[in-house]
Amino acid sequence: MKKYRRWQRILILSLLSFSVFAPILLVSERLKTLTSIGRKEFIEELASIKYRTDDLRLNAIEQEAAEELKGPKLIVFKEKDFSSVVSHSYNENGDSDQSGDARDASKLLEANVTETNDKGKEKDSLQIQQNKIQMNYREKEQSNQETVRHDQPLQSQTRRETDEKVKQMRDQLIRAKAYLSFSPPGRNSHLVKELRMRIKEVERAVGEASKDSDLSRSASQKLRSMGVSLAKASHVFPDCSAMATKLRAMAYNAEEQVRAQKNQESYLVQLAGRTTPKGLHCLSMRLTAEYFYLQSEERQFPNQQKLHDPDLYHYVVFSDNILACAVVVKSTIASAKEPEKIVFHVVTDSLNLPAISMWFLLNPTGKATMHIQSVDNFDWFPTKYNSILKEQKSNDPRYTSALNHLRFYLPDIFPALNKIVLFDHDVVVQRDLSGLWSVDMKGKVNAAVETCQGSESSFRPMHMLMNFSDPYLAKRFNANVCTWAFGMNMFDLRKWRRLNLTTLYRNYLQLGLKRPLWKAGSLPLGWITFYNQTVALEKRWHVLGLGYDSGLGLGDVEHAAVIHYDGVMKPWLEIGIAKYKGYWSKHVQYDHPYLQRCNIHE
Repeated sequence: MKKYRRWQRILILSLLSFSVFAPILLVSERLKTLTSIGRKEFIEELASIKYRTDDLRLNAIEQEAAEELKGPKLIVFKEKDFSSVVSHSYNENGDSDQSGDARDASKLLEANVTETNDKGKEKDSLQIQQNKIQMNYREKEQSNQETVRHDQPLQSQTRRETDEKVKQMRDQLIRAKAYLSFSPPGRNSHLVKELRMRIKEVERAVGEASKDSDLSRSASQKLRSMGVSLAKASHVFPDCSAMATKLRAMAYNAEEQVRAQKNQESYLVQLAGRTTPKGLHCLSMRLTAEYFYLQSEERQFPNQQKLHDPDLYHYVVFSDNILACAVVVKSTIASAKEPEKIVFHVVTDSLNLPAISMWFLLNPTGKATMHIQSVDNFDWFPTKYNSILKEQKSNDPRYTSALNHLRFYLPDIFPALNKIVLFDHDVVVQRDLSGLWSVDMKGKVNAAVETCQGSESSFRPMHMLMNFSDPYLAKRFNANVCTWAFGMNMFDLRKWRRLNLTTLYRNYLQLGLKRPLWKAGSLPLGWITFYNQTVALEKRWHVLGLGYDSGLGLGDVEHAAVIHYDGVMKPWLEIGIAKYKGYWSKHVQYDHPYLQRCNIHE
């Protein structure tokens, strides 16, 4: 019995010892798998707990120290901080919006006010601060504007100084390249390397100066450095005669390049002047399509009974350009004191007749009367006339166009009229022209502005367009006679018919086809057809040169009755002279639906 109890106690103690040591062994095995990273994370977690505890203690201390604070602290801009923010915004945008920035500042302050519950002194102080900020901003804006006004003359002076330095750098480049040419081929001395490096630096500086109006300090330093290098080169290559010869050769090559560029420019300008812009072609196509949708009675213009009344003011233009015709007609009627007395005749070809007719049907001329004709409807007109004109062998199709020479058939086109004013389609009327009808013609056929003043850009002597080395011309005409211009001419058709000048024109035309007597075009033929039959008009009636001379006085242009864009730079082309385009474009309805669809804009 005693032995049994002993074994029982041993078994119980064994089980107890196993239940104690077995978990210890298992935990020790797991602890071996723990890494140093795990231990670090554990340590960091303990540290964060400690810091959070410290933060709680600090917050508690702050709350105890600030018993009167009922909300979060207000963030209020200081004066200098706000002005710096505003000026930064101003510089980035390039312009300023005073009300917008002031409203943004107000929103910031108002947002801060809503965060607090204090409705006493703090709210009043914020309002005072807000007003102070706005007043400070307005004062800063005014000072900025005054600074801009004072800086304008300084900017122009800076621009002049920059241009002067750029000229110096270009001269330095020429000299440096000349010195390099003196170096023997294949030589790679220190001076040659230095000159090449300086040339690259100065060329880069010149390019930057052409983009920026202000020359940087580095560019000025490069200018001085190049001067030092050139001084070294002048000691190495002291032969002045060789330098002069080289510079002379370089100048000659530069002149040849400039001459070639000018010839290329002239060719491209002439080419651009002969082409029809895409927008005008689009406009013609759209109007033509609309015209053929109309019934025959819808194609008629009103007041056609006035077409043959010799007591009215009759004007005529020969053209195939819709927009040009529209400006001539609109400007003439807008400037007239009595538009009901105006009868405007437009003569075109059969291709452009529908489009031009549709334009004036859509845009009535008010009290004035419109009359549009096609040259193909003239039964008396020679059928071979176009082929005869093409025999003049001109590169410019305008000079060989029948519309350009129809002016010599005015008595046949308008047999019932006594007087008529001829316009080129590149003119703009700025004054009432009724006074032209009372001009004393002195028994002459043509009244025109003279172009025989050598000091004027419109100077056209006879020998410029005519070959007076031919005995036929030298015997019959005086090369020094005063010339005149087409573009705005008053013609006495009764006197024209009595002198039979149309037949005289045809004879001269045939004669000019046999030998080179004059250049192609209608002007030299007009000079000899109306020789001794032209009376001079005052200059104020007709100012020329707006299509080639950019130096005309704007005072003369603005006070002229008619301004003429003669030359290739027409106002409806991109190559037109910008300073004169406004006189023409103000008569164009750019908001018209057809012009909008064809992308015709100012």
